[in-house]
Amino acid sequence: MITRDQISTVLDHPVHDARGDKIGNAGHVFFDDVTGEPEWVSVRTGLFGTSESFVPIHDAALVEDHLEVPYAKDQVKDAPNVDVDAGGHLSEQEEQSLYQYYGVDWDAGRTDAHSRTSGTDQATGTADDAMTRSEEEMHVGVERREAGRARLRKYVVTEEQQYSVPVRHEEVRVEREPITDANRDTAMSGPDITEAEHDVTLHEEQPVVETRAVPKERVRLSTEEVTEEETVTGEVRKERIETEGTDEQGDQRRRR
Repeated sequence: MITRDQISTVLDHPVHDARGDKIGNAGHVFFDDVTGEPEWVSVRTGLFGTSESFVPIHDAALVEDHLEVPYAKDQVKDAPNVDVDAGGHLSEQEEQSLYQYYGVDWDAGRTDAHSRTSGTDQATGTADDAMTRSEEEMHVGVERREAGRARLRKYVVTEEQQYSVPVRHEEVRVEREPITDANRDTAMSGPDITEAEHDVTLHEEQPVVETRAVPKERVRLSTEEVTEEETVTGEVRKERIETEGTDEQGDQRRRR
């Protein structure tokens, strides 16, 4: 059982179930009206602690830096929703509903409460009549999720290119020269009158196209983290304590 001296160790600390799985963080501790001992602890669950469930603290235990309760995580998260008033008080109907949900005998619980009260009064002779004021604090976190996908895909396109290439070819040109003393012997070396043929082979160049693959660049995908500021809004509850019948600073009713 958690004692009053351990309350500060419980608040805002993790709450684990019987298997050691974290349920959430402890938000408030509620005391039994009869015994004045811790009876319930509220556990903030959800991404930003927006949900709050109640679980009996009587059989809970402090284990290192967290509170361990003998109930399953899903059972605690699905507990009946209780809207606590500004005074931080559970009505008898709400408390009975929670007792039934957790399988705790309501009548036995009340009997044990009275027994513990009698023992406390005899031992101490006084009762702690102080009221604890608590506030909810918003804890903002982040979760990582998939925002999209990027893909590299290589495909082939065909495009037409034009180049100017100089090409050469041979053409026949007829050259005539008169008979002179210089070429007379060569010209008269053959028969006087005869038939003859002489062939000349002509050549030309033609453009030839061939292709070959040439590496041009390397392309890869990489990621980088960019930090941006985003504003989140949430609601937190705060307890206020009113005093009546006091003359503190001249006020008959003071709120703090």
